[in-house]
Amino acid sequence: MISMTKALFEGLVLDEAGNALPVAYVGSDPTYVLVEDGFAYHVDARKVDEQVLSMFREQVQQNEALVSEGVLRMLGKDDLFTKVAVDRQIRNLDQHFAQLFTVGIPEQARQYLGMLGFSIVINRHGEVVDLKMPSLPIDEAGL
Repeated sequence: MISMTKALFEGLVLDEAGNALPVAYVGSDPTYVLVEDGFAYHVDARKVDEQVLSMFREQVQQNEALVSEGVLRMLGKDDLFTKVAVDRQIRNLDQHFAQLFTVGIPEQARQYLGMLGFSIVINRHGEVVDLKMPSLPIDEAGL
């Protein structure tokens, strides 16, 4: 298993009351700190982050053709070679996710996600109880 150096979604994880959860380290392992009834629960960040990435993977797999088409439009390309490359990258999401555990998500990207309304709500057991992902209606997204 690849070691995790940072909590991927630092600043984006909330408790059920809507409070942002700070990150603390237990040894070298990142945790989200959830305070409930005066007790600080250190929730394993990897457990939470893997749940979120799994949800992302499901969304992408369910909408693979749409995602591929959107990426091609963003790139401004529609040739066969680019399509094959994009499709291959989509199918290899797990490899990209594994890399995230070592390099993390850049702070600016996390801030941008937060400004767009992205947030993750967890309970003290580390279960994701709500995931808010920004979205545009298909006609506004240009698809």
